[in-house]
Amino acid sequence: MTRLAQSVQTATTLLRGADLADYQAVTDLLTETTARRTMDLSDLSPTEQAELIAVRTQQLQPTTAALAERLAKAAAEDRKFIAKFGIDPTGSEVHLGHAVPMMLLSRFQRMGHQVVFIVGDVTAKIGDPSGRSDERPALTDEDIARNLTTYKDQVTPFFDFSHAQFRYNGDWLRDVKLPQIIEILAKIPVSMPLQREDFRKRLEAGQGLSVAELIYSVVMALDSVEIDCDLEIGGIDQFLNMQMGRKVMEISGQTPEIVVATSLIEGTDGTGAKMSKSQGNYVPVAAPAGEIFGKLMSVPDRLVEPYFRALSEWTDSELTVITQRFEAGTLHPMDLKKILAGEVTAAIHGVDAAMKAREEFAARFSKRSFSDVSDLPVVADLDLPVIEAVKSLGFAKSNGDVRRVAEQNGLRIVVEADDGQEQTTLTLDDARKSLATVLAGIDTTAGEVFLKVGRKLAKIAG
Repeated sequence: MTRLAQSVQTATTLLRGADLADYQAVTDLLTETTARRTMDLSDLSPTEQAELIAVRTQQLQPTTAALAERLAKAAAEDRKFIAKFGIDPTGSEVHLGHAVPMMLLSRFQRMGHQVVFIVGDVTAKIGDPSGRSDERPALTDEDIARNLTTYKDQVTPFFDFSHAQFRYNGDWLRDVKLPQIIEILAKIPVSMPLQREDFRKRLEAGQGLSVAELIYSVVMALDSVEIDCDLEIGGIDQFLNMQMGRKVMEISGQTPEIVVATSLIEGTDGTGAKMSKSQGNYVPVAAPAGEIFGKLMSVPDRLVEPYFRALSEWTDSELTVITQRFEAGTLHPMDLKKILAGEVTAAIHGVDAAMKAREEFAARFSKRSFSDVSDLPVVADLDLPVIEAVKSLGFAKSNGDVRRVAEQNGLRIVVEADDGQEQTTLTLDDARKSLATVLAGIDTTAGEVFLKVGRKLAKIAG
């Protein structure tokens, strides 16, 4: 069994049986999943490696099988597989959206491959037009130096820069001769860069489109030619640029790179716009633990799963367990969102800081009173076995349903007083006893008493 498989097995056991609102259970889970961010993945086969990359990409060209073959070929030739990532340092503040491709690069690095960062000190001056409806201002040498100063420090929680290469594309692009670039451009149809929707919109609107922007992707492709890379990673907004890399490598007589494009995560405001500083819907990586935790707690419930996929090392099988617990009614969306917020906060600040942020958040925002909930159903017959009481409320259809809830720690007696709640988790044996018997072992004098079944709630008559 691989190291990753062992970790998934451990976490899955927690996810299936633990109370995911419990402090210690969440601490144990985050300790396990956060450790994966630095886990050695070199024991995975080429096929397993390719699948681990493919499962978190939006586009992979040409195929996952081609990636596996390329990885196996590099191993057979006893050479480093080279993964490229281009940085045009257009801003000094990094947000979580920037971390998404970095996590895939980290996987490649931990598989034993070589990651090469191309710092676009020349291409940044052209201005990457990706996704823009107007021309991007070119950067000066001073801008580039200033923005790079803080970049590595901010991204370090997601990637180990000490084992990566940094190359500046000015080292070779400044020496490119005009006949060389014309020879390449002569073999590229104008229709290829004009596939870009943003270019077409700008032209239709009568806005400017410079020749420099038009050939940006060709110039960027020369970086791939220079280092003869096996693969390039970028956001989906870079997909057409990276396709140009394949074309130019082919023109240059090289084997075209594999292209891996990651999703652009949606911003925290839930409007559908991608996370960006300009939209104000971003989570800055350099923010304190409490701020990161709080911002992630503010995202709509529908973004929790996409954020898990993009920003964690959780596997699909673990997310399936989460889905099953939702369907069984033994996991509240708020509890899962707290785990997500803790997962990302722990990646940046550590598990202890994440759990402290969780406690501080709960103290400020999570105090709730069941007594304030109107129209709760009431359990009046305390002689009923707990299982029968649950079914009589319509909270479960069968004994098996109640058993599953109990096995997942979702069956509880809650006593609510002015100063808080005391919750008692009921076992399957407890569930077979009458409510009166169960309550006899609990101090219910402090306040109102409730029966909680997963996310469903009923009041127990006093």
